[in-house]
Amino acid sequence: MEKAILVGIDLGNDEFFLETMEELHNLASACNVEVCDKLIQKREAPTANLYIGEGKVTELKDLINLHDANVVIFNDELSPGHIRNLEQKLETKVIDRTVLILDIFAKRAKTKEAMLQVELAQSTYMLPRVVGMYRSLSRQKSGTGSKGPGEQQLELDKRVLREKITRLKRELKELVKVRRTQREKRKSSIIKTVALAGYTNSGKSTLMNAIIRAADNKDKDCTFSKDMLFATLETKTRKIVLSNNNDFLLTDTVGFIRKLPHDLIEAFKSTLEEINESSLILHVIDLANPNFEHQIQTVETVLAEIGVKDIPIIYVFNKIDLLKDIPVITRNNSVLVSAETDQNIKKLLEMIEKELYKNYKVKLLVPFSDSAIYSELKNNCKLLEAVYLEDGIHIEAEVKDYYYNKYRKYLN
Repeated sequence: MEKAILVGIDLGNDEFFLETMEELHNLASACNVEVCDKLIQKREAPTANLYIGEGKVTELKDLINLHDANVVIFNDELSPGHIRNLEQKLETKVIDRTVLILDIFAKRAKTKEAMLQVELAQSTYMLPRVVGMYRSLSRQKSGTGSKGPGEQQLELDKRVLREKITRLKRELKELVKVRRTQREKRKSSIIKTVALAGYTNSGKSTLMNAIIRAADNKDKDCTFSKDMLFATLETKTRKIVLSNNNDFLLTDTVGFIRKLPHDLIEAFKSTLEEINESSLILHVIDLANPNFEHQIQTVETVLAEIGVKDIPIIYVFNKIDLLKDIPVITRNNSVLVSAETDQNIKKLLEMIEKELYKNYKVKLLVPFSDSAIYSELKNNCKLLEAVYLEDGIHIEAEVKDYYYNKYRKYLN
């Protein structure tokens, strides 16, 4: 197990600074790194050469020696120059928050798509930071693939990374095509899709398992869940069949976090499209976290960034089993649940069904040339009346929104 010192600069413009430092501690723990101590400096701006002040660097070196630490983790993304200068001064490995998150993603990714996305994010992050495989930037001899005599090892390493990024993007593009084709097939069918979204460790996977149990879908595999940051990364979809035979597809997605590396958002956009193309979003919130309102804002910011709009949202306030006093929630379309103890999960299912399967009482005038519509409505909706007149079939029925939208041009 590595031993780390955490370092953060409080610039006075982030009211959640202490919370991000606590998250950094949790991220380190998720990477199996022991946090020995933390160092915080209040400054108006980072320094150009070392990010923190010279005095703090000396203090940091003392802490490293005191705890026999072998890695220093900064709460912000560092430039290549900062990392190089700090490692020379401290004589130990220096990484930043982004590297830590990328490392967690690399360890947890299981599907081919997730692994490619993480590898792409890592390569994109490393490109401006690569310093060559050797300390001396010795000149290379000419040869196949070396782009002629005189190419430096640094440039060779960068070119290898660029080629790798191009290859990863090409492979991901092919996988995205397959995923989009699958989504188009789902969209062309009547079945609805529900996406789970929320801050990391809010209990999305546990909630998915609870919904599977509550719907009594015993034939469906439960998904992995654990009390840690980014316990699951790959998108998982399960078909949920309700007692009245209404059904929907439930999709679990990667969790969000403050200061999520931009490269990761870019790499995971194809996965997050599952949210953007869903019929309903379940925004899962850890009510036991005192800063849950701030986490809601973070998730909503990322949702806006990936273009989510005009999709109904149910706010699922989870983990009420951990609270003695439950706060008053004023948000519309919200429910308090415990995914761990199944409390109020049935109520959540009722809300989902009500949102997905709204019925419309309509009157339609269907021409005789389109009489197949009458048969379709008779087999799939509640038909109240059908009268054959000279101008066509006059139908009165209760229809689901799918048929309402499909045949709204026949509204009479």
